[in-house]
Amino acid sequence: MDLKGLPGGQYKPLSDKDIQTVHEAALAILGKTGFTYESGLDDTLAMLEAAGAQVDRSAARIRFPRRVVLEHIRKAPQKVVLYSRTGKDDLDLTEDRVHLGTGGAAIRVIDLETGEYRPTTLKDLYLLARLVDQLDHIHFFLRPCIPTDIPEAAYDVNMFYACLKGTGKHVMSGVNNIEGFHKVLDLASTVAGSREKLIEKPFISIITSFAISPLKLCTASTRIMQEANRHRIPVALSCAPMAGSTAPITMAANLAQIHAEQLAGIVICQLTQAGAPLLYGGIPGRANLNTMGYLGGSVECGMMNAAIHQMARHIGVPNYNSSALTDSKIPDEQAAWEKGMTTLLAAMGGSNFVHHAAGMIESMIAVAYEQYVMDDEIIGMSCKALKGIEVDPEHLALEVIDAVGPGGNFMTHAHTLKHMRTEYFNGNGVTDRRSRTKWEQDGRLNARERARRIAKKILAAPEVSYIPQSVESALRQKYSEIISP
Repeated sequence: MDLKGLPGGQYKPLSDKDIQTVHEAALAILGKTGFTYESGLDDTLAMLEAAGAQVDRSAARIRFPRRVVLEHIRKAPQKVVLYSRTGKDDLDLTEDRVHLGTGGAAIRVIDLETGEYRPTTLKDLYLLARLVDQLDHIHFFLRPCIPTDIPEAAYDVNMFYACLKGTGKHVMSGVNNIEGFHKVLDLASTVAGSREKLIEKPFISIITSFAISPLKLCTASTRIMQEANRHRIPVALSCAPMAGSTAPITMAANLAQIHAEQLAGIVICQLTQAGAPLLYGGIPGRANLNTMGYLGGSVECGMMNAAIHQMARHIGVPNYNSSALTDSKIPDEQAAWEKGMTTLLAAMGGSNFVHHAAGMIESMIAVAYEQYVMDDEIIGMSCKALKGIEVDPEHLALEVIDAVGPGGNFMTHAHTLKHMRTEYFNGNGVTDRRSRTKWEQDGRLNARERARRIAKKILAAPEVSYIPQSVESALRQKYSEIISP
């Protein structure tokens, strides 16, 4: 059962009037308050100024007149396709089509074998790519963890190498600098067969956290974003203000600030390269005002992330946002309800590219192998809800009802056999629907223990490398810093 790219949009936390009000508020923020910026963006400032933005260098302030914003956001493509290597997991990010996958930059993992809580490694990244590759309801692989066992200078090329080796699904990650971007671009071009083939069907994309909330351009990420624009590699314009700390406490104000930040980012991208493919990347969150940490599992985060899709749809671009950011420290009942609620809201909201939807625990600090299996089930259930109920002569089955008749039994009828595996969500095996006797005979395993078994079985299977040996040899000759995961 293909549960990818189904239309959402059933849940709309903002009315049409609300959407327009937030949009107008964002334009007012850009025109009156504007953006500040870090040093080192002289070329970007000159480009903005030439387009009609007001740049006050003495106060480090950029103001975006309404006409400048509206003129350039229209140039952003409404349709963006993020390709897979195999072709069976391509992501068509148009209108309300929903796709959910991994995300994060975790630095801790719960070890699959020992249960130990330890730093993440390059091998973890590779193994998680292999695991996700076999979980049908996780639609893409956004680098979920940072390898703490390799030099920072070797991050970019090794992260993409490990991901591309382990999965044929679309791969997204950030990079540390422009040099790293060019290495990744070359690596992916080599895997694709040429730069032209990669641009035609990009199976990688780049996260660019261009905005430091509130309303400040980050030099390194803005320059990476613009370089990706020039090479037509899709970018996600990530900004993640927290209500109560880096954004106002109220949800409407948080959305208005995010929308302003996104509009500014889109203008910069389209001035850099008209038609550059991008994802509106608002990720509204909450600050825990007791600890000042990040609070990702609240129902309001699900509501705001659904609203983000409405704001992106209003200006005609696909969106990237989040779900399943549980605050639980382990894969437990709290993780289940926080993940289930926020993922269903994001899916029913119509979000196009929902990252963090699989694997994350502890407010994005950590991941757990078994959590990916459990989240694959949650994602599958959420997408099944989007599929709706088919009502046609075949599914109404009036002839079948008449043939079986009053007091009959449908269990062995051909109609039952025909639809029994497709009408209902069957899952990956982690949900236990057996009798108590069977459950007891199998060791009384809870959901987490069953998920660990499934993850171990997947990773015990023979490895399938998505990078041919000849390409791998060429890459290793070119980049001595590539490490075997």
